[in-house]
Amino acid sequence: MKKTKTIIMVVAIILVIALIGYLIFGYYQKIFKKVQNPIVTMEIENYGTIKIELYPEKAPNTVTNFIKLANNGFYNGLTFHRTIPDFMIQGGDKSGDGTGAPTLSDLNSEWSTEEKYAIEGEFYANGYKDNDLRFEEGTIAMARSDYSQLSSALAKAGYNSAGSQFFITTTDYPSLNGLYTPFGKVIEGMDVVKAIGNTEVTYRSSELQEGQEAPKGEDGNALTADMPKNPPVITNISVETHGEDYGMPKTIEPFDYQQWLQQYYGISQ
Repeated sequence: MKKTKTIIMVVAIILVIALIGYLIFGYYQKIFKKVQNPIVTMEIENYGTIKIELYPEKAPNTVTNFIKLANNGFYNGLTFHRTIPDFMIQGGDKSGDGTGAPTLSDLNSEWSTEEKYAIEGEFYANGYKDNDLRFEEGTIAMARSDYSQLSSALAKAGYNSAGSQFFITTTDYPSLNGLYTPFGKVIEGMDVVKAIGNTEVTYRSSELQEGQEAPKGEDGNALTADMPKNPPVITNISVETHGEDYGMPKTIEPFDYQQWLQQYYGISQ
C-alpha cells in the first residue's frame, strides 16, 4: 500500500513538472516567436500582380478588417475606380463609383444582415498614437470621407468612416501623414501600381466637350479628372496569414450624412 502511494506521488510530481515545463515553453515561445506579417497577393486583369506586406502591429483593426474582407472574396471582381497620376490609385468599392460601403455580411457570410458598417481610423489626428507609418511610395491606406468642409463638428465622423475602400500611393505623399490610416506597403509589383495610376481618365462630374474648361468643385477650383475610362479589374485578392488568426474587426455604425443634414435643417422625412 505504501509502495503504491509512493508510485502515485512520483507520477503526480512528474505530471506537475511536465505541466510547468509545457507552460514555460509556451510562454517563451510566444515571447520569442517571430510572427510573420500577412502578405497580400492582388491580381489585376491585364496589368499583373501586386504583393503587399501588412503591419498589424501598427493598425491592428484595419489589418483585421482587410484580411477578413479579402479572404471572404469581397474584393474579387471589383475595380480601381479612381486613379490620379503621381498620387494614388483607389479601389475596393462594390458600387464601383466610390459611394459604396461594406455590410456586416461581407465579413461573415453566415450573417444575413445587410447593415452597413465602418471602422475607426487608426491615425494620429483621430487620437491613435501607435501608427507611425508614413505615406511613402507604395503605401496602402484606407480611404475615408471628409465632412470637415461642411462643418468642423463633423471631422470625427469622417475620421471614422473607412469601410472597404483602400488606396495605394504612387509617390511619397507626406501631407497625408497622420490624417489617414496606412496599414501596409507594396513589396512587389510597384510597376503595376504605377501603370494603373497612368490609365486614361475622364471627369466624373460631367462629360466635357472639346475645348470646354474643366468643371469646378464647391470651392471654385477646377476638378481633377480621376475616373478611369476602362477601370482596372481586381480579379482576386487573398492574404497569407502564416497560420495566424486575426479574428473579426471591431465595427461601428457608419455616419449617415443625409440624416444629419435633415436634422440640421429641421427637415422631417
